[in-house]
Amino acid sequence: MKNFNTLKVLDLFRIMFERFEIDYWTMRRIIQIKLTMDSRRPTTIMSQNMGGEKKKDTNQFLKSLWFYALIGLTLIPILFIGDNFMFQMSLIFGVVMFLIMTAMISDFSSVLLDVRDQTVIGTRPVDHRTISAARTIHVLIYLLFLTAAIVCVPFIVGTVQYGIVFGLLFCVTVLFSDLFIVAITALLYYVILKFFGGERLRDIINYVQIGLSFTIVVGYQVLARAFEFQGIQASFEPAWWNMFLPPVWFGAPFAVALNGANGWYYEVFIALAILIPVIALWIYLSLLPTFERNLLKLMDQTGPPKKKATKGMNRLASLLTTSKEEHAFYQFAERVLKNERDLKLKIYPSLGFAIIFPFVFLYNGYSAGQSLESIRSGQMYITIYASMMMIPGIVIMLQYSSKSKGSWIYHVTPIDNMGVIMKGTLKAFLIRLFAPVFLVISLLYGLLFGIRILPDLIIVLLIAIIYSVICFRMLKGTLPFSQPFESAGQSDGWKTIPFALLIPVFGGIHFALTYVPFGTWVYLVILLLIVPLTWQKGLQR
Repeated sequence: MKNFNTLKVLDLFRIMFERFEIDYWTMRRIIQIKLTMDSRRPTTIMSQNMGGEKKKDTNQFLKSLWFYALIGLTLIPILFIGDNFMFQMSLIFGVVMFLIMTAMISDFSSVLLDVRDQTVIGTRPVDHRTISAARTIHVLIYLLFLTAAIVCVPFIVGTVQYGIVFGLLFCVTVLFSDLFIVAITALLYYVILKFFGGERLRDIINYVQIGLSFTIVVGYQVLARAFEFQGIQASFEPAWWNMFLPPVWFGAPFAVALNGANGWYYEVFIALAILIPVIALWIYLSLLPTFERNLLKLMDQTGPPKKKATKGMNRLASLLTTSKEEHAFYQFAERVLKNERDLKLKIYPSLGFAIIFPFVFLYNGYSAGQSLESIRSGQMYITIYASMMMIPGIVIMLQYSSKSKGSWIYHVTPIDNMGVIMKGTLKAFLIRLFAPVFLVISLLYGLLFGIRILPDLIIVLLIAIIYSVICFRMLKGTLPFSQPFESAGQSDGWKTIPFALLIPVFGGIHFALTYVPFGTWVYLVILLLIVPLTWQKGLQR
């Protein structure tokens, strides 16, 4: 096996691992095997191959780091917004931690919660600490590569612009922020594993991912409110609630070292930036044995009995499907979306973002100086279009499944028109995933804006149906759930961008028509005529 350069760097810390009573050479061999497997068979986090082709001994994740480096370029302008390092670096760490935490939610969770180490290596004479350390180091290796790709260019630019002190502080604070993210995420899953098990545990993990999505977006908004702007200059007045904003912790050292800021608030922020990651990591390492034992609960298939679909849901499905074949594939897709954990791990965070983003835009309008009364009487309800942001990403995920080998069933069914498969699957997505989100947002918007927006809500729903069909076309005939997750590529993210740009176009047309007499009602009638045509012609195969 290849002696990876990362392992050579890891050798420098051998004594530290041995002091923690970890069998270093066994751990090193386990990591070496994991890295070799990553090169030969991309896992979810390493599934970044552009065309779905796998080259022997080529780690596609490492080859895709240019994409994250491109994202890092967007951080450079922040370095030149005034000279308030507390604001600049807090904002940069807010973006970086947002990106990394999102990756932890969607991808690294499957690595942290991998039970194969216990079933394959745990049955051998290998200490549990060694197995746990190997898993943690494996995650950290890829997390550090991901972080380095994001912050590499801003680090170079900042060091050239502000000197070596900036560069050293940047390296140290980024390292501590990574430790904080890994430890906190692991501890969160430890708490879940402690109190739940089996199928219920899998469901709880999905709900926690939605909650984390909420927390990330809301936290990012709260971070921006910690600063006051005068022109292009930002001012910062420390307050007690700033202690709950990790990006502010990591911005404080820069303010002290480069702006000469002082005061006990800054000392507390710096202490939190150092102590919280260290304490969290120490607690996680101390709880590793229990964490490993609780991981075995994921292998338990028992749990509360699955609720059968109610007569009302069955009747609704019958009304919305036009044939027995379409109804059958609707039920099939609905059960896959309900029961397949790997797929839910991918799509559930998008549901959290879809719920919170419309209200973020509303709050931004309120904080910009608009009164609540002016918002209620205006057209800010158009921000509900932000809930459609979930559609492109989830639709493109409908082609993947951990049980993709079972897709042979499509080809042995006596069906002449494969379009019924597409229609049944898309209707299952709209009813099971989009409709609940849209209903919740619509009820809250109805309470805020009143009954007058009911026609507008119907228009948005019809637009969402048309938009879903348009997005479904990006699959280019690929049958639902027929592709393995390993074939997912970074190009999937690029494919959704043109479709995402359609959302403000739809919103802009709707907004403009609100100023036309009877424009909303005419638009509603036109959409009622277009939806059946789109559904009939857009999903033919």
